[in-house]
Amino acid sequence: MDNAEIKRHANEIRKGIIAGTHAARSGHPGGSLSAADVLAYLYFEEMHVDPGNPHDPGRDRFVLSKGHCAPGLYATLAERGFFPKEDLLTLRHVGSYLQGHPNMHDTPGVDMSTGSLGQGVSTAVGMALAAKHWGDAYRVYSLLGDGEIEEGQVWEAAMFAGNHQLDNLCLIVDNNNLQIDGTIEEVNSAQPIADKFRAFRFHVAEVADGSDPGQLRPAFQEARSTKGAPTCIVMRTVKGKGVSFMEDQVGWHGKAPNDDEFAQAMAELSKEA
Repeated sequence: MDNAEIKRHANEIRKGIIAGTHAARSGHPGGSLSAADVLAYLYFEEMHVDPGNPHDPGRDRFVLSKGHCAPGLYATLAERGFFPKEDLLTLRHVGSYLQGHPNMHDTPGVDMSTGSLGQGVSTAVGMALAAKHWGDAYRVYSLLGDGEIEEGQVWEAAMFAGNHQLDNLCLIVDNNNLQIDGTIEEVNSAQPIADKFRAFRFHVAEVADGSDPGQLRPAFQEARSTKGAPTCIVMRTVKGKGVSFMEDQVGWHGKAPNDDEFAQAMAELSKEA
């Protein structure tokens, strides 16, 4: 798939994020929007998945470790065909299978229930270890937030992955530099992120613009070709990417757009189509 097609899917994913959070009157659009491009790349280019057989034992696994960004994952799964796009409008509604955080028991395509930060990456490491143990060929991908990696459990998991040379594991850090309480520097900076993962025996690929499929592509190719070590892709992104008034604004971490904001956001995204 060429870069323009991936960008088109990312734009549709952004529309789904806005539509879902608006309909829910709650949710986390900011970090979902910053991850839309890498989610599009993973599900339309990188990963082996089959919407018609979401429990295929040979599928690649994806764990959204920053589980509050479920609107992004749901919009991606809908765009890929795991369930109807109109179901995105049931986000966080009573009785909906699209809960506020991913639920592997109810939602087609969700490989792990997440939400408590730091725990998703630990389960991804376990999945990668299981594949090694049983001789399975699938790969495991996990998306973390740069605020999330302030959690100590992330580094316990990283230590284990590096020590056991889990080269079927690829972690992705969404480095948008904002978390719920402010900038990463103001709260508890984990910089230098790349050097920390290298210290835990990871191969590291740094991406200057995580919204550019042309930059994501060689990073994921590096991850696939690296043997004897897990890979961490550290990508610089913009929180709220694609919606002008949300971009790089901490207030959009966990706030849904009202009717006027929804209309403006969808108009901007429609121009990108």
